[in-house]
Amino acid sequence: MRMNRLATIIALLLVLLGGGETRGQSPLPPAAPVGKPGELIRAMRELTDINDTIPAFRATLPSAFREVGRNEIDDAFGQLRPVMERLRRARALFADDSVRIVHIGDSHVRGHLFPQATGNRLKETFGKVSYVDMGVNGATCITFTHPERVEQIAALRPELLILSFGTNESYNRRYNAAAHYRQIDELVNLLRQAMPDVPILLTTPPGSYDRFRRRGRRTRYAVNPRVQAAADVIRRYAGDHQLAVWDMFAAVGGDKRACVNWTDAKLMRPDHVHFLPEGYALQGDLLYEAFIKAYNRYVSALQ
Repeated sequence: MRMNRLATIIALLLVLLGGGETRGQSPLPPAAPVGKPGELIRAMRELTDINDTIPAFRATLPSAFREVGRNEIDDAFGQLRPVMERLRRARALFADDSVRIVHIGDSHVRGHLFPQATGNRLKETFGKVSYVDMGVNGATCITFTHPERVEQIAALRPELLILSFGTNESYNRRYNAAAHYRQIDELVNLLRQAMPDVPILLTTPPGSYDRFRRRGRRTRYAVNPRVQAAADVIRRYAGDHQLAVWDMFAAVGGDKRACVNWTDAKLMRPDHVHFLPEGYALQGDLLYEAFIKAYNRYVSALQ
């Protein structure tokens, strides 16, 4: 009898100490395969970074800037959510390829300094970002409505399209708001046909001056009042068609101060239309700042 009790006790101890197997407990999971720890690490990083915001970035405005407006992307319809999710995954090292952004526009884009400033900062922050700019001197929306240009853009397989026009439309003293609206619509429709699911971000122009010259007199410059009208059309079109819009014109001072701010800060070229490198770098920083605000709103909403 004592031997039976002793054998029973020993058997129980072996079970408790792991020396036996019970049907009520699943076997321990096998160790991770050698050479394949990456998936686990990436999954854990994604879980920890899913709601992380990025420290706020503030573009450094010159002391001459007065009465500036809000520097934010208006995305009331959530068009940029897929892009923000791709950026979140890229930042969490969970993206297999780069987030592809294509920025098209006029000479402000053609000079590369403005879009490259934004693109470089996005790459520093999120890692895998491809930021391509395609600008044409003197371009309006109509310039990019040719099929070959649309094909070139589509071939880049963008996940976000940024459209920066309005300066040359407003430079025409016969500017017509209704015609401008139709031109934006023509370009957007062509882009939509080629890339139906790609989010579009419209931007407003930075501001420019009119040039006046009479025979025998010096050239004079006055604030171009049509820039405000062009910015209004761009914002209205974005709202009517559920597109995101970044109102740079309002952010740097609007109809009262935008042009004056640029000139007081000595950031415009003598033609009073284009900008010095420091001016374009500031525009790029402002767009990046607006991007980070939009991104932080997106990841905060995931909580």
